[in-house]
Amino acid sequence: MRTRLRRHPFLVSAALALLASNRVGASQVAGSPSRALGWLGRDGSRPASAQQRSSRDEFVIRAEAFNPGTDIPRKFSCQGSDSSPALVWTDPPAGTQSLVLIVDDPDAPAGTWVHWVLYDLPPSTRRLSEALAPTPEVIGGGRQGVNDFGKTGYGGPCPPPGKPHRYFFKLYALDTRLNLKAGGTKPDVERAMKGHVLAKAEVIGRYRQ
Repeated sequence: MRTRLRRHPFLVSAALALLASNRVGASQVAGSPSRALGWLGRDGSRPASAQQRSSRDEFVIRAEAFNPGTDIPRKFSCQGSDSSPALVWTDPPAGTQSLVLIVDDPDAPAGTWVHWVLYDLPPSTRRLSEALAPTPEVIGGGRQGVNDFGKTGYGGPCPPPGKPHRYFFKLYALDTRLNLKAGGTKPDVERAMKGHVLAKAEVIGRYRQ
C-alpha cells in the first residue's frame, strides 16, 4: 500500500481531503441537527416554528362546573334551570380579531343538535359567566345566535332517556370579525368563518336523563 501511495501522491491528497470533509460534516450535524436536516420532520414535512406550535397548543377552554369528559351538572340542563355554565380560556393566538363559541350534541337522534352559538366576541374576552342572559347582544361585546330549539342563546342538554350524550364546547379564534347580525345560525357562522380560523379549543361534557 505504501508503495502504491508513493507512486501516486495525488491519492494521498484525495484521501486526506475526504477525511477532513467527513470530520466537518459530522461536527455540523452534532452541533446543529436542525440545520443539517433543513428543519424537516421525520416524515419529510416542514414543521411550524416553536412559537406557532405553542400558540396553538396553549389555547385551552375549561368549564368551571365540570371536568373534561365528565357529567354536566343537572342545573345546566333542561331538567334544571337551563342556564349556561361558566367558561374560561387561555390567550388566543396573536392576530386574533374575534372569538366564536359553538356548542352542539353529535349524538342527538335527529343528527347534530346545536345548543349555543356566539360570535364576534372581543379577542380580549377570557370568560363567560354562568347563566349568560339569552339576549341577542352580549354585554361587553359579541352576539348570540339561534339554537336548534329555536331560541336565542343557550339551550341546555335535553337528550331522550338512554345512553349519555356528548356536548362539545368549541371555541374558535378568528383573524377577522364576522359582522353578522344577531340571531345567526350555526351554518351562517361556519360559512362566514371559513378560512379565518387561527386556532380551536374544545372541552366535552356528558349528560343523560
